[in-house]
Amino acid sequence: MSYKEVKQAYAIQAGREIRVLLEPEKSKDSDVKVLGIKIKDEIKASVTYPGTVTVTVIRELRGQEVAK
Repeated sequence: MSYKEVKQAYAIQAGREIRVLLEPEKSKDSDVKVLGIKIKDEIKASVTYPGTVTVTVIRELRGQEVAK
């Protein structure tokens, strides 16, 4: 949550997976990959864990219009 583009972040599967949701207005498509790598590197440097931790970064923009 320390990055300005992040809207929400969740640790799921007992901390084995981190899901990060980005605000599409504050981020670009290229930010998804870069932010995933940054978060992965932070986890490797600061946390001791057995096995693996998967970081999933999601940037999604939805639009819906209704014609009557």
